[in-house]
Amino acid sequence: MRRIWIPYALVLLAVAASLAGLAVRPVGGAPQSTVDYVIVAGAAGLRWDDLDPQRTPQLWREASKGSIGWLSVRSAQRVTCPSDGWVTVGAGNYAAYPRASADAGRCDPPAPDLDQPDTIGANIANQRNIVQNNQDRLPYGAVPGALAESVRCTTAVGPGGAIAAARPFGRVDKYRAELPADPKSLLADCLLSFVDLGTITGSGPARAALVERADATLARIVAARPERSLLLVAGVSDTDRSSRLHVAIAEGEGWNGGWLTSAGTGRDGYLQLIDLAPTILTALGKSVPEKLFAGRSATVVPGKPGNLPDAVRGSHNADQRAGAQRGVATIFFTVLAILQFVLYALIVPVMVRARRHSGPRGRALPSPRVVEAVELALIATALTIPAALLADASPWWRAEHPAWIFGLVTGALVVAGTAAVRLAPRYRSTLWPMAAVAACGAVVVGLDLLTGAQLQLNGVAGYSAITGGRYAGVGGVGLGVFVTGLLVLAGCLAQWVAKAYRPLIFVLLGGLGVVMVGSPYLGADPIGAIAVTAGVCVAAAMSTGGWLTFTRFAWAALAGLAVTIGFAVVDLRRPELEQGSLGRFLSALGDGSAGPDLQRVAAGNGETLLASPLTILAVIGAVMLAFCLFSPWGGLNRLFGLHPAIRAAGAGVTVTAMIAGVLGGSALTVAGAAAAAAVPTAVLVALRVLLHAADRTRPEGETDGPGGPLLRKTDFANPAKIT
Repeated sequence: MRRIWIPYALVLLAVAASLAGLAVRPVGGAPQSTVDYVIVAGAAGLRWDDLDPQRTPQLWREASKGSIGWLSVRSAQRVTCPSDGWVTVGAGNYAAYPRASADAGRCDPPAPDLDQPDTIGANIANQRNIVQNNQDRLPYGAVPGALAESVRCTTAVGPGGAIAAARPFGRVDKYRAELPADPKSLLADCLLSFVDLGTITGSGPARAALVERADATLARIVAARPERSLLLVAGVSDTDRSSRLHVAIAEGEGWNGGWLTSAGTGRDGYLQLIDLAPTILTALGKSVPEKLFAGRSATVVPGKPGNLPDAVRGSHNADQRAGAQRGVATIFFTVLAILQFVLYALIVPVMVRARRHSGPRGRALPSPRVVEAVELALIATALTIPAALLADASPWWRAEHPAWIFGLVTGALVVAGTAAVRLAPRYRSTLWPMAAVAACGAVVVGLDLLTGAQLQLNGVAGYSAITGGRYAGVGGVGLGVFVTGLLVLAGCLAQWVAKAYRPLIFVLLGGLGVVMVGSPYLGADPIGAIAVTAGVCVAAAMSTGGWLTFTRFAWAALAGLAVTIGFAVVDLRRPELEQGSLGRFLSALGDGSAGPDLQRVAAGNGETLLASPLTILAVIGAVMLAFCLFSPWGGLNRLFGLHPAIRAAGAGVTVTAMIAGVLGGSALTVAGAAAAAAVPTAVLVALRVLLHAADRTRPEGETDGPGGPLLRKTDFANPAKIT
């Protein structure tokens, strides 16, 4: 009796260890020094490659002296035009400004409907409509002017500055169309000033002239800035329909010499546009309206190179890499979907012929060479995404034709990985290819998370900082590959132990996955951690064989709920600024302000479902699994009967992928990556089971052969007919 309880005690211990791992959270950056004044100098379209020590000496000095970062200018619009960027700064949340032009090919400079009833300030006539549009029609709950309402007085210079400084009812406290010859008194009138340095657009000499003009204006601001002031220089938006990463500089006492970061990005050197508003109020020592702001205050972390070109150019040019990633990622996943579709279509006849019959005129089995080629092709396709992750370690994005270089590097890694699996001594073992490929995926993603997710940031098989969805931790593709690798590997290993210990194998590897995915040090994805918990519980409940009965489901749901509640309690007990996405969502749910969050998730699911090639991968994988499961030639039922832990792993992966995708707003992204990694090896193992099985049922329409009568299913009902 004591031995019976050992596996259950070990399972409880593994669950407790997982929860303890999730409770650990890195210490947040120390608050920066407070100042008496903040000046925001914004130049729409300003990028790091615009800076030059000779042409833009002031920008170069500020960047060399201050703390810097790559600024993601995501707003409520798909492409952030100058007016969208400025209104987002003033709202501290994803906001949008009415389009002045219907031309989809360009962004117009900011042109608010301003009137100046006096010589002090100005009014934006349609500000109330802008606020109402953001509140009623957009899912972010932004309130344009929320930043201005948090301080007593604001100063604006230029049209962009007026948009950021306007209060919700449209009033701009102090306004000048241009920076005066001596701006010292103007910049000292209010605690917060917004200066529009102009819109940087075009290319070549025309663009260089605009940047030089902005630099000259910045030089006058620096010469006239009050003492104990913080200067924020930001490229607040894009200026055409191609999104980019832009300049972020913070220069002032206590803000110099490091990388800018925030809890919203979790990545050193990266900042969001929505982080500027809470940064301003924190620097001024004022409270931040957490329910209105979506960003987090910036902090300074060490590690910035002393030489500015070393920090933002060459191999560290995040803008160039992120831009290349977006185009190559679409090509990569589209090609992968096409290749898997063609491969599955070619494999179906092979699987049909692999089903053995007892009749003398049954179909001939496929030749060993064909089977060998099919198996190698399936292994290669299953290794493609892990190979793509490894390929992101190379500087492919700096090549003249990045897509071709990335494809060649990925192809070489796929060939090497396939050869390693094929040449292993245990290759002929039924489950070896599945276990080896699963281990490769889990190890590649796991090592990447342990080293800071450098391969996923701006990686083809990762996420782009330009889109603003994620900057650190595990992305949707990485999550799909990682959880698939862990659970499938657990299923293969569980076949080697006694039934009573199979749940322990799943809980041990699954608990490791929960910690890796949910820990703020590593995956930083609490929603993903909850999804992995649910998948592990289902897999553990089914691992000993049989179906997912109500009793098993109830125990699995109870265990998953216990871990989820524990994680939520830990997150809610943290200070509000240190809470993860789960804690913030639960807090919003408690005070009734979670509507915009739910609306954003629903909108993200709809957009991703229709636009992502990973949706096609998920559908193709599901169709192939359905064929293998429900067709008499599929062989998946036989595989599950011989290896029930593999079925448990498949159920766990499915549950995890669906929960993580739907709750995370990425639809079938996780499921598509999981299908691309798991379905090929599942088909391979099912084919092996078919080739080793003996089907004694008679093929439909076959007559007795010359060697004598064959046994029919009906013969067993009449023993007298059996000879």
